[in-house]
Amino acid sequence: MNISNLLVNLIIPLNLCIALLVAGGLLYVFRLRKTAVAVVIFAGFWGVFWSLPASSLWAGGRLEQYYAYQPPEAYPKADVIIVLGGHTAGGRPNWFGPYTKETAITRSDTAAQLYLAGRAPFVIVSGAALDGGIPEAKVMAANLQQDGVPESAIIAEERSLTTRENGVFTRDIMQTLGFKKALLVTSALHMPRSMGVFRELGIDVIAAPSRPQIVVPEESDFDFWLPDQRTFEAARSIIKEYAGILVYWLRGWV
Repeated sequence: MNISNLLVNLIIPLNLCIALLVAGGLLYVFRLRKTAVAVVIFAGFWGVFWSLPASSLWAGGRLEQYYAYQPPEAYPKADVIIVLGGHTAGGRPNWFGPYTKETAITRSDTAAQLYLAGRAPFVIVSGAALDGGIPEAKVMAANLQQDGVPESAIIAEERSLTTRENGVFTRDIMQTLGFKKALLVTSALHMPRSMGVFRELGIDVIAAPSRPQIVVPEESDFDFWLPDQRTFEAARSIIKEYAGILVYWLRGWV
């Protein structure tokens, strides 16, 4: 497990709340009662904060707004489209709504739209098998073909396990094939870190994010301040990005 993932697993809402409650109990047993109370209060604050839609809209929305979504035709032409593996909030079109396969938004869908709009003649799909199964690159390649992208236009990079490796291995492919400029596709939430990585590696990329997900839904009964389990569970994606940005900055990768 890399440093970024370890940090995320330590601070995601449920894990940190449990750890703090256990720590508070131990402190109370050892008669450090004021400290125990403070720890327990913080655990409650952390859990409630990340269960509020307003918190996700503030923290996650800030990252999504760095690079605005545009329709495919609005982008300049490039040599290649790069699409990174991974998902955000289960591919839901809206962070606060349920997941259904029919309405799911994928990064490969965004890349296919750019290809079919004539923005670039090739697509690099980048991602290894995170769970030891089928590489994400192969899954995305199959999805691209279903969306109308010919197999001959798809280049698979199946070794990368992190955003940094996405950049390193994709750069190697671009240099080998003589590609100079790329459209970079990933989720809006993941785009700031991704752009930082690719630019630090000297790759000429233009951000082409999927549609933002952390937006106010159209339902009239939506409540910014009502704790919600779906929001609480999905918040780990926001925390992952902030932790990743911090770790990558400390290592000089962005």
